[in-house]
Amino acid sequence: SAMRYLPYFCRGEVVKGFRGGFKELGIPTANFSEQVVENFLSAISTGIYYGWACVGSGGVRKMVLSVGWNPFCKNIMKAVEAYIICSFKDDFYGETLSIVIIGYIRSEKNFSSLEALISAIQEDIEEAKRHLDLPEHIKLKEDNFFHLPEGKTVNH
Repeated sequence: SAMRYLPYFCRGEVVKGFRGGFKELGIPTANFSEQVVENFLSAISTGIYYGWACVGSGGVRKMVLSVGWNPFCKNIMKAVEAYIICSFKDDFYGETLSIVIIGYIRSEKNFSSLEALISAIQEDIEEAKRHLDLPEHIKLKEDNFFHLPEGKTVNH
């Protein structure tokens, strides 16, 4: 049902996550602020999505996005976290993150172990890469949204 609202464009500031993310596991995430999460389209149900992301005025990269409470981590607040499929040397807290959500991978679920969670995340990443290589998805990488002056669009 969320698919009819896609693609979904969103922009906001990157903040520290609830648990410090999975940076130590090689899966660092960029977290949106509480304000962005509160304004996030409620029709985008919790789950794992794929799309494109851009930090500041940098390049547009493939991403996997988690929307929800991350049951394994027992978050007390809903989070919107992007894993950008690219290596960054430094943290980018305070930077503007622009994303376009294109498709849905799976529902949010709990895992019996950290290993099972990491394995699922790796599968999500591979699935996202496959989808984002499709011609109809590649064209959104070039969307003008990624080249607008900061602050022009937030959620739409």
